[in-house]
Amino acid sequence: MSPSESEIAHEFLPYFRAYKDGRVERFFGSDVVPASIDSQDGVSSKDVTIFPETGVSGRIFVPSSVQPSQKLPLIVYFHGGGFFMGSPYCSEYHNYVASLVSKANVVAVSIDYRLAPEHLVPIPYEDSWAALKWVASHSSGEGPEPWLNDHADFQRVFLVGDSAGGNIVHNMAVQAATEDLCGVKLLGICLIQPFFGRTDCKVDKYWLFVCPTSRFDDPRINPAVDPRLSRLGCSRVLIFVAEKDNLRERGLFYYETLKTSGRGGELVIEETQGEDHAFQLFNPNSEKSLALMNRLVSFINQDKDASM
Repeated sequence: MSPSESEIAHEFLPYFRAYKDGRVERFFGSDVVPASIDSQDGVSSKDVTIFPETGVSGRIFVPSSVQPSQKLPLIVYFHGGGFFMGSPYCSEYHNYVASLVSKANVVAVSIDYRLAPEHLVPIPYEDSWAALKWVASHSSGEGPEPWLNDHADFQRVFLVGDSAGGNIVHNMAVQAATEDLCGVKLLGICLIQPFFGRTDCKVDKYWLFVCPTSRFDDPRINPAVDPRLSRLGCSRVLIFVAEKDNLRERGLFYYETLKTSGRGGELVIEETQGEDHAFQLFNPNSEKSLALMNRLVSFINQDKDASM
């Protein structure tokens, strides 16, 4: 191997390495947990190919105890990983979404969008929006996937994502304010330790890796410059940040930006003390991870809880 072939272009150890010759090594998110019917956690899952021509796919989760034609709230989940790693099928995300489905008693679709550097921004956003529209196409009960036709309540839809997935959630909600989603009612969004631009007006090197032509005034990472922000296509927003997370200030900036945008509706931010980025994925059974999960479950079911 020549020296140029081994030269590193981008590195995020211990999870990811890209070389200047185009080779990529992903040390996170590449394992695959098989989908299963009626697993031990009481959740059934199946994999779907959403767009064969691009390879965009997803994993659908339903509680195994769901009754025929029973309608449940629908979560569309977007995984994190900096736009360059992660997958709905890896153990961290499969287990997290399955746990959320079990605890909240919901249907979920976890989206597998294409990753950089093989597929640079805007492709992850375009894939995510196309996948969201595919999910919404089931709202009439005539889509290609029976689990969504039979069990998803399209008047109770939530978008949830962590890190880069939280950024995608925001951008999908902004787009939903101006483009049709087949009559779907987007009740709320939840951003867990979301990735946005730096607060010092400089461009993050990780963002430049996935979007080399971008600047700080790109509304995808700087919502403060997006004129559509006040029309965010949902009524409730929940943001989680972690005290030791390098992205903490960016989550706070997003909260303050939304707060002063003039949009109505509920806006809540919660901080987990003493924890770092993605702690809920890597230590899901800790007291603080369970507290975050319980708060998310409450956010999704608060309308139902209030009526009981």
